[in-house]
Amino acid sequence: MSLNGKTIFMSGGSRGIGLAMAKRCARDGANIVIAAKTDKPHPKLEGTIHTAAAEIQAAGGQALGVVCDIRDEGTVKAAVEQAVDRFGGIDICINNASAISLTPTLATPMKRYDLMNGVNARGTYLVSQTCLPHLLKSENPHILNIAPPLDMNPKWFKNHTAYTMAKYGMSMCTLGMAAEFDGKVAVNSLWPMTSIDTAAVRNVLGGDAMAKMSRTPDIMSDAAYLVLTKDAKTFTGQFVIDEFILSENGVTDFTQYQHEGYDGPLVADFFVPQDWLEKSKSNIIQNPGYLD
Repeated sequence: MSLNGKTIFMSGGSRGIGLAMAKRCARDGANIVIAAKTDKPHPKLEGTIHTAAAEIQAAGGQALGVVCDIRDEGTVKAAVEQAVDRFGGIDICINNASAISLTPTLATPMKRYDLMNGVNARGTYLVSQTCLPHLLKSENPHILNIAPPLDMNPKWFKNHTAYTMAKYGMSMCTLGMAAEFDGKVAVNSLWPMTSIDTAAVRNVLGGDAMAKMSRTPDIMSDAAYLVLTKDAKTFTGQFVIDEFILSENGVTDFTQYQHEGYDGPLVADFFVPQDWLEKSKSNIIQNPGYLD
């Protein structure tokens, strides 16, 4: 199944995983709406909605960059209206935008708590809700949340309860909406087996050393493409891990997603259940230091 002519509404996407997914879909000739806040260059972050749109068009797709704060209902509705006016509808919604703060309870100001839950949980719900009337008119509609499997092991909560609550809010959107719209709109989550080299990893988790032990965003873009080209009536309610879905579809060489010249261990991402990690054939550190 091709994404040629399909319209994708994506939250975030100016850089990192979101941009990689957009460019992969653009290779089919998809129309992609980047709804994000970064309108002007940031001193510490690469990319804006304008540079992302240019890269998407260079990859073979059509692009529309829209300034949008997904915490604000009015701007989300306006962004969706712009997408429909430009491309005639919406076939795919990708909830990619996320906020992170790996702080314990006493070190998490309520402003930061509200930001994470506003972007991650509420934002995913709002963007999905606003796109759904258009998705229900599509031939093979998908919602894809960049959100983890729901593993209730306390280790995922004890050091950053607020962040985990916010990310799991996205996952619960997958769980609930997949059942609610079963047979009408596919709703799935995608999550990486290892950490991914993004601005968040470099700026929050461990700098260049951590980035080297992470895979490139291309593994998530290839995995997302496989999800989005599946039959929406039959493939829904899944918590997909990038490495697993690629393996199931014939990928055997995962070194293509590592930094050139690096053959050491990779760092496991947050929220991947221990038994899932043990099924991986990759060299992964299963209990990285950030869990201590």
